[in-house]
Amino acid sequence: MENRLSMSSSPHIRGDVSTSRIMLDVLIALVPASLAGVYFFGLHAALTIIICIVSCVLFEYLSRKFLFKRGNTISDLSAAVTGLLLALNLPPALPKWMAIVGCFFAIVVIKQLFGGIGQNFINPALGARVILLVAYGTRMTQWTAPRGFNGADAVTAATPLGILKEGGELPGYLGMFLGNIGGSLGETSALALIIGGIYLLVRKVITWEIPVIYIGTVALLSWVLGPEGIFTGDPLFHILAGGLMIGAIFMATDYTTSPMTRKGAIIFAFGCGLLTVLFRLYTNMPEGVSYAILLMNTAVPLIDRHTVPKRFGGGANA
Repeated sequence: MENRLSMSSSPHIRGDVSTSRIMLDVLIALVPASLAGVYFFGLHAALTIIICIVSCVLFEYLSRKFLFKRGNTISDLSAAVTGLLLALNLPPALPKWMAIVGCFFAIVVIKQLFGGIGQNFINPALGARVILLVAYGTRMTQWTAPRGFNGADAVTAATPLGILKEGGELPGYLGMFLGNIGGSLGETSALALIIGGIYLLVRKVITWEIPVIYIGTVALLSWVLGPEGIFTGDPLFHILAGGLMIGAIFMATDYTTSPMTRKGAIIFAFGCGLLTVLFRLYTNMPEGVSYAILLMNTAVPLIDRHTVPKRFGGGANA
């Protein structure tokens, strides 16, 4: 009698989506922000992007081959994504050797030292950015004014959040939406980042919960906790300024360092928004997105512990 029963270990459901396909979609989604950065900040931005991507890929290949004795994984494109995200979170004119140091920490220390893709406990690009902020604080906070639509040469300038902290004339909403302001290479153009976010949603690479709740929490709390009393804040300014858009769309949604359940994602996103507002309004730092996401990354195991449903038949510790 023919045996028609085939048994195998889980998982039993297979799909066409692979890690490399997901990473390729993220790279495609980051193209508008990258092009905007090159347009507004010129050659320095293009070189930073190229150097970071190449450095991260090389560090992943060399560290896995010679240091950790593991197989080659550069074809999954995760190292390229880390390099591009790190580049987009750096000042356009940052010395290139500092960018390479950041790539080393992102790939070798934060990612590969903990086992590689899927095993790092914080976002590698954001972790590397914070390390660079601690090590090279002066250069990491020297911003370049965009060339603008008239192609004028770039000069040093403060970011909108820096101006808000120090006092001064704030830029208009249109300039902040298009990206014609000072800031990190890929964070200034909200339009470009929204286009990338829509692409990721359409491709079902991310879901709406984390970016929408994160941005919504920042908008609500920044409006409520205004500088002149309750409900006197400017939520639109806080949405468009700084790294909120790139953080909410591309960093907080990282599969490895965000919760596994919808309930967990909501808690995570709200925590990111709350911490971002607290950092922005009540500390000496003008920006708080990187620190907020990294702190919530460390809370993900706890969030998962209390939001992931227990398997049928499992005990209290299942």
